[in-house]
Amino acid sequence: MKQLTSLARWAAPLALFAAAASTPALAFQPGNTECIAPAGAGGGWDMTCRMVGKTLQDLKLIPGSMQVINKPGGGGGAAYAEVVAKRSAENSLIIAASTATASRLGQNAYPGNTMDQVRWVAAVGADYGMVAVSADSPIKTLPELMAKVKADPSSVAFAGGSAVGGWDHLKVLMAAKNSGITNLRGMKYVAFDGGGEAVTQLLAGKVQAFTGDISEAKGFVDAGKIKVLAVLAPERLSGEFGKFPTAKEQGLDVVGANWRGFYAPGKMSDEAYNFWVKSLGTVYDSKEWKSVMANQGMAPLNLRGEAFQKYVRDSVNEIQALSREIGIIK
Repeated sequence: MKQLTSLARWAAPLALFAAAASTPALAFQPGNTECIAPAGAGGGWDMTCRMVGKTLQDLKLIPGSMQVINKPGGGGGAAYAEVVAKRSAENSLIIAASTATASRLGQNAYPGNTMDQVRWVAAVGADYGMVAVSADSPIKTLPELMAKVKADPSSVAFAGGSAVGGWDHLKVLMAAKNSGITNLRGMKYVAFDGGGEAVTQLLAGKVQAFTGDISEAKGFVDAGKIKVLAVLAPERLSGEFGKFPTAKEQGLDVVGANWRGFYAPGKMSDEAYNFWVKSLGTVYDSKEWKSVMANQGMAPLNLRGEAFQKYVRDSVNEIQALSREIGIIK
C-alpha cells in the first residue's frame, strides 16, 4: 500500500513533465515586419511589396502593417548585397524578387553574390512582359516597331526597369530575334531603377519605347500616357487586360513571363522561414489575392519553399544559357 501511495505521489509531476515535453515550442511570431523593394517607387518590386504587405495585414498574418523600404541600385544588386552582408540573420524581413533578379544572378551581375546566399520563399504570381510606346506615338504594332529597329537599330531606344542584360532587356532581344533582327548588340537599351522612372523618360521623349510587365503598365495606360503594342503572353489575358494584343497574334512567337515572389535572408531561422512560406501561401490562396491578381493582370504561379527554390535555380540556369547565346556573357 505504501508502494502504491509513493507511485501516486510521483505520478502527477511525471504527467506534467510529459505534457510539457510533448507541447511544441511556441511558433515563430514576427516583430516589426519589413519588405525591401529593390527599386524606386512605382515599379513592379514596389507594387509586389505593398500589395502583399497589405494582404498580409488584412488577413491578420502579421502584427500591424508591413514597412516597405525602397532601395534602388544595380538592378536589385544594392538590396541583395545589403541583405547578404548586413541583414543575413533577420527573421522579420522579406525582399521582393522576380525574373529580373534571376537574370542578374544568372549573369553574375551581383558581384560576389550567388542565389544560394539567400532563402527563396515563394512566388505570388507572374506578370507577362509587354512593349509599349507613348500614347501619341505613330507606331501601332510590335512588328512595325521592330521593322524600324531592323532598318536602323540606333533609331529606337528602349527603356526598362532592369539593368543592361536584365529581364526587361532580354524580353526585347527575344522579340527582336524572332523578328529576324541579327544585330542584337546594335540595339539601344537604357536601364533605369524601376518601371516608373523608365516611363517618365519615355514621356519626356528621351527614349522611344518602354519594356516592362503588364501590371506596372496598367496605371499609365489608364491615365492615357502610354500605348501597349503587345503583351508577351501565349494568349490574350482575361478581363480588362484582354484589350491588349499579344505578340503571337501579330506573328511574333514570343512569350515572356516575369514571376514575382520573395527571398529572405540566408541565415533566417527555419521557424521564421517556415512562417513566411506558410503565410505567403495563405496570401496566394486567399480571395483577396485572387482579386489583386485579376486587377493587375497577373497569371497564376503557385510555388513555395523547396519547389520555388528549384524553380529559381532552373530560371537562373536558363537565363544564363540565353545570355551566352546573345553574347551578353561569355
